[in-house]
Amino acid sequence: MEVDGAEQDPGPATPRPSRRLVTDPVFGPYWAGKLLANVGIWIQNIASAALVWQLTSSAFLVGLVSFAQFVPQLVLTPMSGAMADRGSPRRQILLGRTLCTLGAAILAGWVLLTPDVADVPPWVVMVTALIVGIGFSVGGPAMQALLPSLVRPGEVARAVALDNLTFSVGRAVGPAVGGVVAATAGYGVAFALAAVGHLVFLVTVFRLRTPGAAAAPGPRLSVIAGVRYLRTDPVVGVLLLGVTAVGVGADPAVTLGPSLADVLGGGPELVGVLASAFGAGAFLGFFAQVALIRFLDHAQLATTGLVLLAGSAVGLAASWSVPAAVVAFVVGGLGLTLAMNGITTLLYDRVPREYIGRIMALWLMGFVGSRPLAAALNGALADLLSVGAALVVTAVMVLGAAVVCRPSVLRRPVPGR
Repeated sequence: MEVDGAEQDPGPATPRPSRRLVTDPVFGPYWAGKLLANVGIWIQNIASAALVWQLTSSAFLVGLVSFAQFVPQLVLTPMSGAMADRGSPRRQILLGRTLCTLGAAILAGWVLLTPDVADVPPWVVMVTALIVGIGFSVGGPAMQALLPSLVRPGEVARAVALDNLTFSVGRAVGPAVGGVVAATAGYGVAFALAAVGHLVFLVTVFRLRTPGAAAAPGPRLSVIAGVRYLRTDPVVGVLLLGVTAVGVGADPAVTLGPSLADVLGGGPELVGVLASAFGAGAFLGFFAQVALIRFLDHAQLATTGLVLLAGSAVGLAASWSVPAAVVAFVVGGLGLTLAMNGITTLLYDRVPREYIGRIMALWLMGFVGSRPLAAALNGALADLLSVGAALVVTAVMVLGAAVVCRPSVLRRPVPGR
């Protein structure tokens, strides 16, 4: 698969449909590899949460696993975004995914070599989650910055939707696989499957030859220059607030999943079912957007998605049965996809190419970097008060962001354009 990027295709300028993009020799393998990697990520996320809950019965410690995995986003991602704008996204992705593979493989080996899973120290799960998180920080902004160069200019919106679909399918399939495999074959096998998913994507990117015009380092490529850009277009800052709210609204599916499953009388299998329900809703959101985009613009999709996420948290707080919780999670997943696709497409449309790596690094800091804070807060509130209290607080924060990210604000013109 030695190709030179989307620009090598001299075909017609008419944007290709989604089915053509996923069979494109450049975008297609990248998309499929990322899909498998996202399934692996969610296998590890759910299996890690279920294992730590089984070992400690503490929602706070379950939250610390997410904290360990996602806190590197707050520290490393801005620098990683600046590096992506210097023209080396492929190497960054390779380095980041190597770390993710190692983190999952080390955890799998430790658990498989421990005769009794009850003897696995929780700190091992947290340290390996930290390694995976560093990998995300290194490679994440590069993946976002690379995306527009894999397709033609008029296809970016479809590419964004398909890229987010890998996340949605990962959330739908990964938790179910992780929960079932952990309950039947054991946690070690689940973590090994996660490592395989990362490895497949690593090999795919290694074989991919992408366009990458190197840019000379300078003041315009500094991290600070990227942050200063926000002052020239305040709507970009509002969009970043919106994606942060999406991260906060998505956290309960992982951090509070074990606690909620316990309240409803279930175990690891139910944890996987609940998280998969969220992922199934996110998957359905892809098709819902295709229908809704005829009537709503991307600004309206973004706001609608945030409102659905907030409503999902309220519904979960009031859930009295497994079916009710499943429905609430499906609604939340639907909201996640609508909000993410709307916000991300608006960002790609507003931000100049020379800043996209750093702005998408801030996007990752908002979406993924908010997770450690949300996880710690949700875990603490669930332990000190109740799962319902944690969910209500989540709903209030996401709804507040929806008010700020209302369509009239998101539609404001780009300064100077």
